[in-house]
Amino acid sequence: MREVNVSEISETIARLSQEANYFLPEDVLAALQSGRQAEESATGQAILDEILENQQIARTEQAPICQDTGLAVVFIDIGQDVHLVGGDLREAVNEGVRKGYTEGYLRKSVVFPPVRGKNTNDNTPAILHLNIVPGDKIHIVVAPKGGGSENMSALKMMVPADGLDGVRRFVLETVSKGGSNPCPPVIVGVGIGGNFEHVAYLAKKALLRPVGQYNALPEIADLEKELLGKINQLGIGPMGLGGKVTALWCAVEVAPRHIASFPVAVNIQCHAARHKEAVI
Repeated sequence: MREVNVSEISETIARLSQEANYFLPEDVLAALQSGRQAEESATGQAILDEILENQQIARTEQAPICQDTGLAVVFIDIGQDVHLVGGDLREAVNEGVRKGYTEGYLRKSVVFPPVRGKNTNDNTPAILHLNIVPGDKIHIVVAPKGGGSENMSALKMMVPADGLDGVRRFVLETVSKGGSNPCPPVIVGVGIGGNFEHVAYLAKKALLRPVGQYNALPEIADLEKELLGKINQLGIGPMGLGGKVTALWCAVEVAPRHIASFPVAVNIQCHAARHKEAVI
């Protein structure tokens, strides 16, 4: 049994909260650069140039890539051979977000109660996804999620007869309806299966998969390729002003489902696809 003080988790999350907002992941940066080469629209090219310049300024100055520094979504895989000491895990996570956002001068965007709420002034509480896994390590991912792209996401409880044709229609309808609102070029996360709440988690988790890493199931990898191609035929383009590059990537995660249900969720991420991870 390995003992870990929760204060170490807090410090790690504080650091990751800032780094995620300052440094675009290398796979996303490479996808933007490739998108710039592929884009044929002069306006789209200019927009992608500005996006690339903006991320470089953020990286150099250690300033937020976007003024919306997001709702903190934290994924933690805890090894079953880890014994946490020193306090409550959930509070440790929130303390890390609180410290990271306050000391990093990151915008606080959380209000409570949700109707006519007041700002909590420290961007807490975080959304926490906790998973128990074998081993004695703790894997942490902090993914700040902006409101503009999150608002364009959707979930649909389809029937099994809808099949993959229904999935294709729903994904394309969701991206098309979003238009310029999620600040394209976007990354599209799709969840298929599970149940009502789990399919939304799958779509969110899909956003963390590295750009270019296809699903291990061949039929799902084929679907990812097809969806990305069809999304980029919509003509929405960078920032919705037209062009070939509407999406940088489309990732699909799947899970077993009830025989009578066919849940599908689409979680859209803006071009600032921010997330950072660490292992304790």
